[in-house]
Amino acid sequence: MGKPIGSGVPDPLSLQVQYLKGVGLARANLLHKLGLFTVGDLLEHFPRRHEDRTNLKPISAVRHGEVETVRGVITGVQEQKPRRGLTILKVGVTDGSAFAWGVWFNQNYLSRQFKPGTTVIFTGKVDRAYGRIQIQTPEYELLDDGAETLHTGRIVPIYPLTEGLQPRATRALIKAVVDEHAPQIGEILPLETLARQRLIPRSQAYRAMHFPESAEEWSQARRRLAFDELFLLQLGLAVMKSVAKREEAGVAHGPDGDLTRAFLASLPFKLTQAQVRAYEEVRRDMESERPMNRLVQGDVGAGKTVVAALALLKAVGSGCQGAMMAPTEILAEQHYLNLGPVLGGLGVRVALVTGSQRKAERERSMEMIASGEAQVVIGTHALIQEGVQFADLTLVVTDEQHRFGVNQRARLKNKGRSPDVLVMTATPIPRTLALTLYGDLDVSTIDQLPPGRRPIITRWLAPELRLRAYRTVREEVGRGHQAYVVCPLVEESEKLQAEAATEMCTRLQEKELPELRIGLIHGKMRPQDKDAVIGSFRAGAIDVLVATTVIEVGVDVPNATVMVIEGADRYGLAQLHQLRGRTGRGGEQSYCFLIGDPKSDEGRERMRVMEKTTNGFLIAEEDLKLRGPGEFFGQRQHGLPDLKVADVLNDTELLQAARKEAFNLVAGDGRLSQPEHDALRHAVRQRFKGGLEMILVG
Repeated sequence: MGKPIGSGVPDPLSLQVQYLKGVGLARANLLHKLGLFTVGDLLEHFPRRHEDRTNLKPISAVRHGEVETVRGVITGVQEQKPRRGLTILKVGVTDGSAFAWGVWFNQNYLSRQFKPGTTVIFTGKVDRAYGRIQIQTPEYELLDDGAETLHTGRIVPIYPLTEGLQPRATRALIKAVVDEHAPQIGEILPLETLARQRLIPRSQAYRAMHFPESAEEWSQARRRLAFDELFLLQLGLAVMKSVAKREEAGVAHGPDGDLTRAFLASLPFKLTQAQVRAYEEVRRDMESERPMNRLVQGDVGAGKTVVAALALLKAVGSGCQGAMMAPTEILAEQHYLNLGPVLGGLGVRVALVTGSQRKAERERSMEMIASGEAQVVIGTHALIQEGVQFADLTLVVTDEQHRFGVNQRARLKNKGRSPDVLVMTATPIPRTLALTLYGDLDVSTIDQLPPGRRPIITRWLAPELRLRAYRTVREEVGRGHQAYVVCPLVEESEKLQAEAATEMCTRLQEKELPELRIGLIHGKMRPQDKDAVIGSFRAGAIDVLVATTVIEVGVDVPNATVMVIEGADRYGLAQLHQLRGRTGRGGEQSYCFLIGDPKSDEGRERMRVMEKTTNGFLIAEEDLKLRGPGEFFGQRQHGLPDLKVADVLNDTELLQAARKEAFNLVAGDGRLSQPEHDALRHAVRQRFKGGLEMILVG
């Protein structure tokens, strides 16, 4: 936001807050709690809202119970002490139409501020009764001739604060910073972009975001700064995409051959049209000389793994290696169990790499990978460790992409020679969020479920009705099926979560389901113990599996037809949908019971949405509306900048415009190397916190 690096001029916006007039160390520490360390941070500490205090009313016209703004002359000051521990300060004002008191409790130190004969503006809630008018604890502004008002009589910013910071003092501090430093904010956008998008100057936008003269001026300021955020984000993603496509020499894989045909012939079902379309896009990318960077998203059970398997076979058919990285050992082992026998039957050698493997087994896998004997490698983040060396890696698949940071994806990619990258997620992403989070990737969507899948019947039950859910569990087990019970979410620690799951397992065995075989799995168990429990559940030796969210992805047992989620109101929509997706994977009717007593409207709406639809894309849209983009994934994508002003839900058109401008700019200057882009390049570096340092010139 300040001077470009290398300009030789100190950046005034990097000045530490404790050196500002009137701040000092104690107040600086309070500002630090809000993440405010520099002048630049204060300029970007935008108000959470504004109050319009410009509508001055005659005192005689104010209404009881309303927040009103009046202007008058101070007639006198009274201090009262009706009882011990209580003081009341009353300041009388009149404007000729009527008389009113401004009233404060236990703030008699303010009395020194108010001198009879001085003009003052009060804004506060009116208490009007028995012919008297009082304004409770008003914001006030003492008027000097010609002086600008700050706290009332204007559109007033209301800032997020922390205990110990006073609204008036914080407002005055930010006003002083805006007056002195906003004019020093340099322009970063090309002049053509400013003109095309009809954007106001950047320095003006910062001033108006804090202290607008009108609602229209604030709207223009917000639009400008939201555009900047989206433009810088899209610019960084465009640079990454440009470098990947223009400057890396990729591998052009050969056309589909016998392996692909044999695999498709071995499947007991036909691919859906959505799967065919997604693989066709992957196939074209892989046969191109430019490296593929593609996201395949699809609902739970939509068949993304089949598309990944076809891509892996294409790499093997071209004489190369493919790797698939999953975020958990359970999911990695699920892929190994599902794909290993199928690919092995086609003569393809598959290796597994996880952190919990025995030393001898792991060393054997490493040898197979390094020699090229292992043609497909499946594993966890253990794949990106230094000891893993590939013979000729040309395809990288990452599953459940949102659980990996940008850097982890890059580290696996660096194991090969500019390999094609295919990322998959079963958390459907609304298009606007996909452009924001995955703007460097091409997106394919599998929006069909395989035929024969029945919608999961979902019911929300109050806690006192939970026995209905367990009656269905007993009935389904009696029919030869199995069930999951997920314990309430405990966010404090994994240890407490494990204890909660253990207690629930004991309670179910003793009370609700004493006649059934109950197993337990949670995150504190050793990997081999988790494997044993999942193996027993798959084999049918366990009727009911009590679990934490470790089963959210990677557990695929078609015989499981019931999911009971205790404390369902503690989970987000996306997580509830993922958990529910552990059932309904066979041909039988499946059921999901959400047991919870949400206290908020948002919580109750989540339960209703889950009852209403099993469509993951609709659920994703609702989740985004209810929780906002910052909470959408539970944990933010590492390496992508925050959005302080822009709203990807409501700024869709602005996002599209910013994306178009950014990608057009990078098409002409792929590394932002031209001198006129110095300030822009510096701004991108700041936004991505050095994440693009290696590919930006300068």
